[in-house]
Amino acid sequence: MERQSDETSLSSAVDTKTETTSKTASTPARGRSRRLYGAILALLIVLGAGAWWLYQQYTHVFVTDARIAADIVALSSRVPGWITTVEVIEGEAARKDGVLVRIDDRESQLLIQELDAQIAGIARHQEEIDARIKLIDRQTISRIAAKQATVKAAKAAVAAVMSQHELARQDNDRAEKLVPRGNITRARLDQTRAVLETAKQQALSAQADLENARAALAEAEAAREELTVLRTQLAKLDPEEQRLQAQRARAVLNLEDRVIVMPFDGVVDRVFVDAGEYITPGQRLLMVHDPEHVRVEANVKETDIRFFQPGKVVTITVDALPGQRFEGTVARVGQAATSEFALLPNPNPSGNFTKITQRLPVRISVAQDSGRLKPGMMVELEARANE
Repeated sequence: MERQSDETSLSSAVDTKTETTSKTASTPARGRSRRLYGAILALLIVLGAGAWWLYQQYTHVFVTDARIAADIVALSSRVPGWITTVEVIEGEAARKDGVLVRIDDRESQLLIQELDAQIAGIARHQEEIDARIKLIDRQTISRIAAKQATVKAAKAAVAAVMSQHELARQDNDRAEKLVPRGNITRARLDQTRAVLETAKQQALSAQADLENARAALAEAEAAREELTVLRTQLAKLDPEEQRLQAQRARAVLNLEDRVIVMPFDGVVDRVFVDAGEYITPGQRLLMVHDPEHVRVEANVKETDIRFFQPGKVVTITVDALPGQRFEGTVARVGQAATSEFALLPNPNPSGNFTKITQRLPVRISVAQDSGRLKPGMMVELEARANE
């Protein structure tokens, strides 16, 4: 029995050793299979990625020289003066017509007050001349009427005296003819002569009175010429008032320009001044832009420009926003290469020429995305080459 038990134990030990040896032999084979499968999978992934890359390279055009752009406006002052307050800081949003910078306006206000006083003085002067014109008009009308009546009376007196003078002359003529005949006495002749002389003197006196009356009438009428002078002075006040009004309008404009306001809804990019600084006309004060109106400015190789015609839809990826893609539309293609605007052009005078692919500017319109597209951000463009 013991021998049989030993044989059974020996047989079990041999079977266990054989099984262990078999498992140990199959483990390296299984590891080699897994490594082989992994290598094949990696090779397939690499081949797939390479094939996809080659497909993209042949069917798409990529541009890396591109960035977000916007119309950044540099605000300056038209008038000189001291900065009193700066109402905004860099990066702050501002509404249209919101106050950005205030410039000292005391001198402008004083100038407006001075011009207002001068304009008011012009108005008072006009009222004075109007009153004088009305007064002189009434006075001269009544005076001329009186002098005209005097002239009429003098004319009537002259007519009466002349009638008496004519009668006295006729009486004297008859007496002169009758005296030689003895029909009248010498005394009667002397009497007619005296009457004729008296009538003659009365006629001269009446004529003199008429001339005096006419002179007085002319003087009264000449007094009305002062009305012309006054009306001329009154007319000259209108251009003077217009000149003062123009000066006042310019002073008001000067006062308004001492408050720098936001030209549109946007953000403040840079502030170049502080309160207390003295600025000059044209000096740059702030830089602002409208974040809702952004675009992409790209420099495209001349060999690829045919794929960026106006209206072409392109895909945009932003370096600052990985994983997001935007669609844009080509809005404009430049008509000259960027090298044409270089500060130091290269006309190649030596004859040593190296051909370099030139680039043309392209503008692409793109919609803003909650203000995340900011001017200056680098972007990449992707356009299909077979469209």
